[in-house]
Amino acid sequence: MGGTLREHVLVSLNIAASLKQRLRGTDCRAYMSDMKLQVKTMDAFYYPDVIVSCNKNDHQAEQYLSYPKLIVEVLSDSTEAYDRGAKFTAYRQLTSLEEYVLVDIKARSVECFRRTADNDWLLHVYTNTGVCDFVSLDVSIEMQEIFEVIVDHQQ
Repeated sequence: MGGTLREHVLVSLNIAASLKQRLRGTDCRAYMSDMKLQVKTMDAFYYPDVIVSCNKNDHQAEQYLSYPKLIVEVLSDSTEAYDRGAKFTAYRQLTSLEEYVLVDIKARSVECFRRTADNDWLLHVYTNTGVCDFVSLDVSIEMQEIFEVIVDHQQ
């Protein structure tokens, strides 16, 4: 999404950088919002804030990814309803997707929707302090690291 707020960009970068560091030496790679994602069954393309793919076909792709394991969207006032609604509906069509993450800067929370064995989605919410677990990647990131350099407007 072009023209995003500084905090949106910083949080996206914090997450992508943290994931890149923790995924080093694995088959998984983190990509930022300039990388396009195809949802073939919906005949649509999206630009998630952060995508992690562990699929070798994606690692060879030049224009777009098709097999994400984890998608992160940092919420903004203008996109929150779309990220929670139509976009999540489209992303659920991706059989490779195991975890969909929504980051709320104002609330300092992270919502992780995880696909279950029954193809349902189970919500786990992380708030303020502690550690956020990205179970699909076997990676944990401190909430403080996710929101690093973000000014607390509630002070």
